[in-house]
Amino acid sequence: MEQIYVRHVELLGYEKRLFPSQHFVYMLMVKWSDLSEKLIYRRYPEVHTFHKTLKEMFPIESGAIEKKDRTIPTLPAPSWLDSQKAAETRQSPLAEYCRSLISQPPHISRCRLVCSFFAVRPEDENPLSPSVSPSRYPSLVESFPLSRQLITGPIVLDTYRVIGDFEKTSKHEITLQTGDLVEIVEKSTNGWWFCQCDTSLGWVPASYLEPLDAPEEPEEAEPNYAGELYVTTMAYKAELEDELSLEVDEEVEVIHKLLDGWWEVRKGDETGHFPSMFLKSAGRKEPAEPQNNSFQRRPPPRRSTIRNPKSIHTRGRRSLSQDAYRRNSRRFLQTTRGDLTQGGRKSPLRERINQGLNTRSGQALLTQIIIPLEVSGIALSHSKTLFILLFFVATIRKVVMASLSLDQ
Repeated sequence: MEQIYVRHVELLGYEKRLFPSQHFVYMLMVKWSDLSEKLIYRRYPEVHTFHKTLKEMFPIESGAIEKKDRTIPTLPAPSWLDSQKAAETRQSPLAEYCRSLISQPPHISRCRLVCSFFAVRPEDENPLSPSVSPSRYPSLVESFPLSRQLITGPIVLDTYRVIGDFEKTSKHEITLQTGDLVEIVEKSTNGWWFCQCDTSLGWVPASYLEPLDAPEEPEEAEPNYAGELYVTTMAYKAELEDELSLEVDEEVEVIHKLLDGWWEVRKGDETGHFPSMFLKSAGRKEPAEPQNNSFQRRPPPRRSTIRNPKSIHTRGRRSLSQDAYRRNSRRFLQTTRGDLTQGGRKSPLRERINQGLNTRSGQALLTQIIIPLEVSGIALSHSKTLFILLFFVATIRKVVMASLSLDQ
């Protein structure tokens, strides 16, 4: 399989960040050979360090041997003072550097160092992470789009239409009016999308946006009632009837990942919507949050809370009701339980519970529960009561042990 490589890099602007100390990062839209587009954030000193390493890897092309052979572009050294004026001044040479770098011969532009530097990092994928900034959002957007003539090749961004008036509540968002057209720079799984409207850049709830071609989202996945195991990272109290209230560190099964950031989850036999920004995969280890970080992230508003939404589509958006989710989920669980004797698939949460019962400690625990009931019958008189009690306990033991052997 051919390794993917960077086809195109566009500098969108810069952001001011306040944690762990004030600094500026540049927003780079990277387009890969597999047609995927990713938004990454890099500090200028990082770019310059990468530039020096690249020159060491290619001494001929960097002009270290003969200056006339140099093809690798130049990049000004970072200034000792990281000010807003310096960040703004560096935009033009940085954009030109990216353009020239990607136009280098394949042995340079597609080398492992270049691909690694422009690859998405964990902090790029979750720009609203609390570990980035102590404010509600990590960055203060103080950027403006540069002329696309500075970068070779166009980037085609998805265009969406605004279905309701949205008033920003922080400097990191942008105010939109019904009917505005926006270009989507980054679709975050938490439901906050980074958009460009005219010359403004900022975060917007995905629930306020609709595709131009159809009311449905072409990228939205179908429900998976088998479920994926996730753990809650923050407590949330339901505000609408179709939501679930959960505490921290509760295990749930995600059965539908929706683009508006409100995922459908299952807890036992109950289902409901829950903010995806308060969930993490059960197998993923998250870095510890700073102790002095006290800010709370705000889930995006639900589409059902928008006043007088106005869509351009005559056909409404298809969506499952909570009754449909609950009905389909319970039907799946019943079918799964019925197929256990045939090796059917169990839900991940129930499978983890069964694994605990299948251990020696689990069976010993069941025995500790059942045997005292038998012994307690000795104190009873030799009557029908004792016989019925022992018969009942023996029946329970057979049923439990049979279910354990089936799960094994």
